[in-house]
Amino acid sequence: MTEPVRIPVGDGTPEGTNSAYFLPTESALVDPGPPTDGAWHDLRDGLAAAGRQLADVERIFVTHWHADHAGLACRLAEHADATVHLHRRDAPLVGDYASNRKRRVQRDRQTLERWGVPEPIRDEVADGDDPSPIPDTYPVQCHDDGDRVGGIEFVHTPGHTAGHASLRTESELFLGDLLLPTYTPNVGGSDTRLADPLGRYLESLRRVEATDRTAYPGHGTTVDIHSAVPAVRRHHRERAAAAFTAVADAEESPTPWTVATALFGELSGIHAKFGAGEAAAHLRRLAALDVVERLDGPPVRFRGRVDAYPTDRSLAPAAGLETER
Repeated sequence: MTEPVRIPVGDGTPEGTNSAYFLPTESALVDPGPPTDGAWHDLRDGLAAAGRQLADVERIFVTHWHADHAGLACRLAEHADATVHLHRRDAPLVGDYASNRKRRVQRDRQTLERWGVPEPIRDEVADGDDPSPIPDTYPVQCHDDGDRVGGIEFVHTPGHTAGHASLRTESELFLGDLLLPTYTPNVGGSDTRLADPLGRYLESLRRVEATDRTAYPGHGTTVDIHSAVPAVRRHHRERAAAAFTAVADAEESPTPWTVATALFGELSGIHAKFGAGEAAAHLRRLAALDVVERLDGPPVRFRGRVDAYPTDRSLAPAAGLETER
């Protein structure tokens, strides 16, 4: 058996059930799943069904820091005596979890304030960000774009998170949350470290769209990159046009939160962070294209610079665009 073994783990999310992958030829496992006992039993039983056991896992690769992908990495590493591997930008949020979680929650709160999110909703988001049962610290190995571990290569594909990495073998590409079969990954609210998350995400799509490898998503079973990438680009063009319309129709220069509520309606909890983040990401991209003007706050506001959205202009990042790396 040389084909990757998909193991559904966890109870499922709006994106679909998480997919862990065991790679027999590499003795490696990609994205072990959320930090729950149910997911742990799913992972263990899935390996057993494939004629494997935990001890057969020598290396654990995590595409990004989100708990539904990274949550079992340390537990599995302990049981299997395996090493844990992430891109350098996301590694601290797993390897130094406790201190980085505190910084992340504070950063999210400050970012939501900058986006104009009302204080009660900021409090709700922070209060709902429960700690995960992940060790406070754990040794992880950090990697950069192009690094290889055995036959697995790191391909830095940021946007959903700052250190999101797709994992490339000779014949497969493991996408994490870069592309999903039934859902568009959140860009903007899913990691507030990136200055231009949509620009980075669109560049990440460009990096993988010509692949001839079989693609494996982090949720669900399959994704056709060659049809998914154009569909996601269309989605973001439409969302950017709607964001521009919300700015143009506003009586006063709106905040990202104002635009988010115009696009998505009433928002609360984690959806408030995701919605405001997506609005902010599209406004940031429109500002880079000189379609809207950014007015520094606090909170940050935007106003239109043209009479109509320039539908023939690309949303791909321009050379020299200021981004956080």
